[in-house]
Amino acid sequence: MDRQEAIEFLMDHYENPRNYGALDSADVSVSAGNPGCADVITMHARFAEDGTLEAVNWEGEGCTISRAAASYVTEIAQGMTADEIEQMSFEDLIEQLGRELVMTRPTCATLALGTLKRGVHDFTMHKHASE
Repeated sequence: MDRQEAIEFLMDHYENPRNYGALDSADVSVSAGNPGCADVITMHARFAEDGTLEAVNWEGEGCTISRAAASYVTEIAQGMTADEIEQMSFEDLIEQLGRELVMTRPTCATLALGTLKRGVHDFTMHKHASE
């Protein structure tokens, strides 16, 4: 993806956020922030009976990169298992978002994925502890 394509990709996700808003019956609802940029993102996730991510939404405020990344993360995580989400690479995400643009703000670019991973990990640990 060249620089212009990366800008258009990020702006599309920023201006037309996917899966934005609260999520009914969420198994995961976890918030995190990036004080350096005043980003605050809440990730919501619900798992299906087969263990795949049935729905994933986000809410929050922040810079263009953090909001676009949150939107994109909800798209790519859909249908994944908890293990697959926990294995998602921050480096791969940065590449997919456009390394040249987001490397100046890696904390913004990875906030949503890190938040989702933490929430999914906590959910998985709690679920196993109650079995």
